[in-house]
Amino acid sequence: MRGLFALAALFVAVLGKETFEGHQVLRITAKDDVQLSLIKDLEDLIGLELDFWRGVTDVASPVDVRVPFHSLQSVKIYLETQDIEYSIMIKDLQAILDEEQKEMVSVPRFGQPRNTDSFDYASYHTLSEIYSFQDMLVAENPNMVSKIVIGQSYEGRPLNVLKFSTGGTNRPAIWIDTGIHSREWVTQASGTWFAKKIVTDYGRDPALTAILDNMDIFLEIVTNPDGFYYTHNTNRMWRKTRKPNSGSMCVGVDPNRNWDAGFGEAGASSSPCSETYRGPRANSESEVKSIVDFVKSHGNIKAFVSIHSYSQMLLYPYGYTRTPAKDEAELHELARKAITDLASLYGTRYRYGSIITTIYQASGGTIDWTYEQGIKYSYTFELRDTGRYGFILPANQIIPTAEETWLALMAIMDHTFKNPY
Repeated sequence: MRGLFALAALFVAVLGKETFEGHQVLRITAKDDVQLSLIKDLEDLIGLELDFWRGVTDVASPVDVRVPFHSLQSVKIYLETQDIEYSIMIKDLQAILDEEQKEMVSVPRFGQPRNTDSFDYASYHTLSEIYSFQDMLVAENPNMVSKIVIGQSYEGRPLNVLKFSTGGTNRPAIWIDTGIHSREWVTQASGTWFAKKIVTDYGRDPALTAILDNMDIFLEIVTNPDGFYYTHNTNRMWRKTRKPNSGSMCVGVDPNRNWDAGFGEAGASSSPCSETYRGPRANSESEVKSIVDFVKSHGNIKAFVSIHSYSQMLLYPYGYTRTPAKDEAELHELARKAITDLASLYGTRYRYGSIITTIYQASGGTIDWTYEQGIKYSYTFELRDTGRYGFILPANQIIPTAEETWLALMAIMDHTFKNPY
């Protein structure tokens, strides 16, 4: 009978969703700048409906691109004609998505968990389940955890932020957000694990205890709730917000290109149909504007960490300019310490450096804006993996990913606490 329930749940979950049968993820490697330019030309061909998971950067960095079935032959012929090397990272995307969905529906969900101890941190969860988890955590830890609603999404969902505090007003603070790109599910899942880790380790871990005795931690687990809801119910590969764009049939803005730091410069798109569409103006998205307003009104945030996936990187400003950050030496050394601590658990290897030199040029990004607001310790994580699964990281990697990332987060938070600039 339980198998029948699971089958029925899977049918309901799949019905009405966009499917990706026959879609492949190709890893393309350029030999020289000429080939790199030819690959970049593919980004401008809207009719192919390509989805660049890892964009065009330099010859040393491969490009990962989801190619719809109807475009596969054209793209492969193009690459082969130009003698551009490629390999197939994911042979059939829908097959992997089906496995992911089966795992989700196989987890018993007949009634909500009664407390955060029984919450399944090793599974992916829906928006409503994460909202319920937040409420449970607050109810269980009223002297440490509170929920702040800093605004509403375009579709009217609350932008919930968990505040971890042991008292005092307007204390120095650390901000962490996950899920600003909605399809990066391992980030929201890790954020949930982080929240439980904070309340569990306070009073047990001397370093975290010292931090929370003197500072507050703010954690926004679902930074883009409309997009996240959409990934569960309509299109698993959705990245952007869900606000309609005037004059276009294409929906949504890339919330990591919408900040007022180099806004509109190279490294973001002016096309509403692009995955990196910057929006009509800086802070046009309520999901971004709410954080901007919160940071400005708080005025005492000392570290800001925005968590993405995938590629296994730890990045600091800048993304929109090659001018080094004035604190680059310290930021670089702290990043090195953080990824060394991260690797100590499972041996996971990370690259680190400024955004523009490590991954690609990106304008209007989160941590460029926070750094220019005077928040020295501004970092972006790109979590597991390096492309085998990409955005479809298996659920059995959630807890290992969160555990190792926590070690890096602790390095950043501890340094921030001990260096109150």
